[in-house]
Amino acid sequence: MTSLERVRELCLALPETSERLSHGSPTFFVGGKKTFVMYLDNHHDDGRLALWCAAPPGMQEALTQGEPEHYFRPPYVGHRGWIGVHLNTGLDWNEIAGAIEEAYLTVAPKRLVKRLTEA
Repeated sequence: MTSLERVRELCLALPETSERLSHGSPTFFVGGKKTFVMYLDNHHDDGRLALWCAAPPGMQEALTQGEPEHYFRPPYVGHRGWIGVHLNTGLDWNEIAGAIEEAYLTVAPKRLVKRLTEA
């Protein structure tokens, strides 16, 4: 299974999610409108295979300072607190899945957050 296939499986398993291209990259949405994860492969020749994920306040700073080999401040959305997650630096897929779920919980409507947390 490729990295994109694994990310797709994790994202689309969450309630009311969808995927479509945005700015040329596979992007995952909640309710068809709110972006929660973007998959980027060598974006503007940056050499990274990565996700850009929505994140709750304070998470970006904690992760980028605590584990800079796995997390970074992504361009364009970093100023909004999003985190970049390297997919090719040996980060465990459970950690990646956690970042995806946290991104979902950050942007999903309360009714969907409740549905996921009660499941």
